[in-house]
Amino acid sequence: MPAGEQIDQFHEQGYLILERLIDGEKLNCYMSIFDELVNRSKSVPIGTPHWKFEIDADRQQNPELLHKIQGVCIVESRVLEIASTPMILDIVEKLTGTDIDVFGTKFFPKLPHGGTSVMWHQDNFYFGITSDQIVSCAIYFDDTDRENGCLRVIPQSHLYKEIATHNKNPYGYGHLTQPDESQAIDVAVPAGTVVLFSANLLHGTYENRSERSRYSTAWHYIPGGLPLERFPRAGHSDRHSVRGK
Repeated sequence: MPAGEQIDQFHEQGYLILERLIDGEKLNCYMSIFDELVNRSKSVPIGTPHWKFEIDADRQQNPELLHKIQGVCIVESRVLEIASTPMILDIVEKLTGTDIDVFGTKFFPKLPHGGTSVMWHQDNFYFGITSDQIVSCAIYFDDTDRENGCLRVIPQSHLYKEIATHNKNPYGYGHLTQPDESQAIDVAVPAGTVVLFSANLLHGTYENRSERSRYSTAWHYIPGGLPLERFPRAGHSDRHSVRGK
């Protein structure tokens, strides 16, 4: 798809799928890094900053099942190379301009038999704004489908530029909303696929009920000059310059 059509699709639908953008040795290398992090999690004490584990039926974190690493580029600096991938930034640049930061970096292993990431929400809910200048990015390092917890989106839900009511998730982390799912689509994609979407887009995922993992990263690109009170450019450890100044 020509670059102009990609940008048009992003603006019209709220998301853009770039299949197999990362492949070959790069994909294998990144998978090795994430395997290292999952193995490392087995000796990380509950309550360690950045590390979160799945919540069990007794509302306790299960140390055997890593949920996510919040601030993964702080925990493992090699992951910032992925966020700085030129082919990704070339497209993001057309949406944000040439001065680009990445912030809110996360790794979701979505391990077999119960791994979760997020339920229905809008990213801008967490940022306290409705700006359409924030581009969210999810990268899938395993093949994804409904069984192992693929992404779901509601196309064009970003166009309203309104934040739905979100309530605290009673079963796990974060907050969630309850949209009309009749227009939702499953984003089942092959390993190495990058999905860019508006921070106003309604999206969520299924739980992983399969025998397979579903490694993914998630973060957000923003114009370097755009003020963001909760993630200021100066002084926030998980906001990184990836192109431009």
